[in-house]
Amino acid sequence: QVQLVESGGGLVQAGGSLRLSCAASGRTLGTCMGWFRQAPGKEREFVAAISWNGDSSNYASSLTGRFTVSRDNAKNTVYLQMNSLKPEDAAVYYCAARSQFSVCSRDRYAYMYWGQGTQVTVSS
Repeated sequence: QVQLVESGGGLVQAGGSLRLSCAASGRTLGTCMGWFRQAPGKEREFVAAISWNGDSSNYASSLTGRFTVSRDNAKNTVYLQMNSLKPEDAAVYYCAARSQFSVCSRDRYAYMYWGQGTQVTVSS
């Protein structure tokens, strides 16, 4: 079992930055961690994922260059740094974990554990 708690969401002006955090507990050894987001009326979509040791990360193509995923395994925390935010980035952002020793995926159905989400609002 893995428990995930996101934090760091809030209201920001367009062009601003936010850093989301995801605190993990439980069986986190070897887990790939992902970030997804869901806007009202839309499907939950992939944002970024990072491997257990941080040597591999990937992003939704539309977000490359603005978002950066990182992790600190000593703190059992994954981060999503979001820069140059746009109104279309507004959504509930979710942290997710795959089962132990599974490779990262962009497919939301590949992730077994989910946090409760944190709201990001971007004003224009």
